[in-house]
Amino acid sequence: MATAPAPGKPLPVSIDDVRAARVRIAGSIVRTPTLHSQTLSQLTGANVWLKFENLQFTAAYKERGALNRLLQLGPEARKAGVIAASAGNHAQGLAYHGKRLGVPVTIVMPKPTPIVKIIQTESHDARVVLFGETFDAAYAHAREMEAAEHLTFVHPFDEAEIIAGQGTLALEMLEDAPEIDCFAVPIGGGGLISGISTVARALKPEAKIIGVQAELFPSMYNVIKGTNLPIGGDTLAEGIAVKYPGDLTRTFVRDLVDDIQLVGERHLEESVSLLLQIEKTVVEGAGAAGLAALLANPEMFRGRNVGIVLCGGNIDTRLLANVLLRDLARSGRLARIRLRLQDRPGALFGVFGIFAELNANVLEIYHQRVFTTLPAKGLITDIECELRDRAHLEALLAGLAEGGYDASLVELA
Repeated sequence: MATAPAPGKPLPVSIDDVRAARVRIAGSIVRTPTLHSQTLSQLTGANVWLKFENLQFTAAYKERGALNRLLQLGPEARKAGVIAASAGNHAQGLAYHGKRLGVPVTIVMPKPTPIVKIIQTESHDARVVLFGETFDAAYAHAREMEAAEHLTFVHPFDEAEIIAGQGTLALEMLEDAPEIDCFAVPIGGGGLISGISTVARALKPEAKIIGVQAELFPSMYNVIKGTNLPIGGDTLAEGIAVKYPGDLTRTFVRDLVDDIQLVGERHLEESVSLLLQIEKTVVEGAGAAGLAALLANPEMFRGRNVGIVLCGGNIDTRLLANVLLRDLARSGRLARIRLRLQDRPGALFGVFGIFAELNANVLEIYHQRVFTTLPAKGLITDIECELRDRAHLEALLAGLAEGGYDASLVELA
């Protein structure tokens, strides 16, 4: 990792470095749009501006830093090649631009990495090495290969060239929406927020800069706040699920960032769903973290012109389907209702009469006769159904109760 500057020393990335990076990568990176969202603004009480970095070729902003780093390699380093440890968007960005530039790329991934990520990386002619069960093991092996094969290691976030490259998107945001006076930025290792805060402090020093981390991975939060919250778990925001933030990036966050907010899985899921429904754009969990902060802490952002980076769109399609269905359930449009019935002919007839009367569409029926605490003549029936909204669901539950049925809603976590 990069060495943090000594206390009192200037940070190693300036606005001029970011501007130089912009010139360097121009023409090879998509200048993604920054657009105002009228609906999300009404929903959150803030004026919401979205930066669509999920429209990059590899569907993530990581291309910017990776390309800026590759373009500054010397001839011998280019010929020998680069190496990185990553199972995510950094691997894709480095592999894609390495192939374009003729720079050999090696990516070390943990053995449990999903096959789709391996295939995507290899599709850019990168060499993929599977090693260890964790990212830490893969990272250590990559550093060993770096020395043994005389490769150049490209860190996903803790290098000045990477930070400067990521900061180029903030230049574009402030050009397209100069009224932005607040940034809600996902934090994993800290490269993105380091680049954005460098630009914002130079061009709009009065702007608020709020970092956002998943509650399950509050690594930078612990460093800056001096807390010791537990780190780990299955988060939707896997792109920012970093256990150890950068030594370099933490100095940027400490010096330039106003606050860090933690967001829970429910708000992350809701944000992914809202962005698809309202903006018709696919965003991964990490990319939705900025919006999740607005949903979780609306008072912090109310009335401000908030810039949100949709930093990536690489989400597994099955996971996306689960997120959307869970959001339908939370809104009352999809429900599972559990009833206790007597196990006899016609037991469901009266139930379905109430469903029909209230225009509730039955999707699935599940019977459970054996593994219950009911007597032998009883059974539990779960009915999945489709409704208009929460009020419609409440009316159905009330109708079942009035009909003499013991009915309850199976709630989500």
